[in-house]
Amino acid sequence: MAAPRWSVLGFWIRRNSQGLGSLFVLVSKSFCSAAAASEPLNAQRLAEKLRAQKQEQVTKKEPVSTNPVQRRVQELVRYTRQLQRVHPNVLAKALTRGILHQDKNLVVINKPYGLPVHGGPGVQLCISDVLPILAKMLHGHKAEPLHLCHRLDKETTGVMVLAWDKDMAHQVQELFKTRQVVKKYWAITVSVPMPSAGVVDIPIMEKEAQGQQQHHKMTLSPSYRMEDGKMVKMRSSRKAQVAVTQYRVLSSTLSSALMELHPITGIKHQLRVHLSFGLDCPVLGDHKYSDWNKLAPQKLSVGTLKKLGLKQSKARYIPLHLHARQLILPALGSRKEELNLVCKLPHFFARSLRRLGLEMPNQDQSNNSETQ
Repeated sequence: MAAPRWSVLGFWIRRNSQGLGSLFVLVSKSFCSAAAASEPLNAQRLAEKLRAQKQEQVTKKEPVSTNPVQRRVQELVRYTRQLQRVHPNVLAKALTRGILHQDKNLVVINKPYGLPVHGGPGVQLCISDVLPILAKMLHGHKAEPLHLCHRLDKETTGVMVLAWDKDMAHQVQELFKTRQVVKKYWAITVSVPMPSAGVVDIPIMEKEAQGQQQHHKMTLSPSYRMEDGKMVKMRSSRKAQVAVTQYRVLSSTLSSALMELHPITGIKHQLRVHLSFGLDCPVLGDHKYSDWNKLAPQKLSVGTLKKLGLKQSKARYIPLHLHARQLILPALGSRKEELNLVCKLPHFFARSLRRLGLEMPNQDQSNNSETQ
């Protein structure tokens, strides 16, 4: 009977050959031990590589500049880009630290600056991506993902409502849709509206803006215009949507204002369009709606730039100063009373208030604002 054979590393080895058998044992042991050692070695190298990359990122941090303008730019970048390029777990953990309210139906978070609510082309991280992680951090690994109840623009900060189940999310969405939710925003504007309080009731529509870069923007679609000193009714566009914003000035200087905005309707970019094109008071840091024909950094006066500690060439770093300050939800489900949610200002917003000489409303005025 022929002795069995095995093929190892290109050699045919017979069991009866003692010399080659010893060689087979030696080679096979060495081969197996090397293969077994390669896995932890690769893992070790990977860990070392990750540590080196992390150390490189730390050492690459921009040093604090002696130039005051550059220091101001670094400050703005630090305040506004903290959570835009982090791991989803890091973002979820940050959101848990900013929870404004939590019960068996709802979770209310403080939305950071620069994070879109939904994904899309070029979006690396968004709020909806981390809802499953956030739910597990709050309710354990078996928790179902949280659900969005409404949306905020990428650059807008402040109160954002999430629900634990789809039915509750639909109920809250219906409250927003039927205008039963009171929404109040704070904005810093680069000029002061006249009069200091009022209502902007001008329809809004989306149009293509002609310029060096063709792009689409929301714009006013007024129902009337002045012609030879007379008010003339215009033909309304089918694409125009009713848009109503109540506003009032909380604090002002000669060139800037802190405003409270109460959108009665919820049209895309409504507040920014009404302020910029309706009241000629664009929001500080609104690089899209400060000029109709151009997509360019907002043009600011020399005095405003000086107060902000910036030059016009660095104005592109100024974030949008629009903050969802307050939401009042009516009684819902087992909750028999309304829910008043107030969110503190982000750091960059508060710093700009101080630099521009704008005063925060005192407690009494703020309370009156919240109950009106």
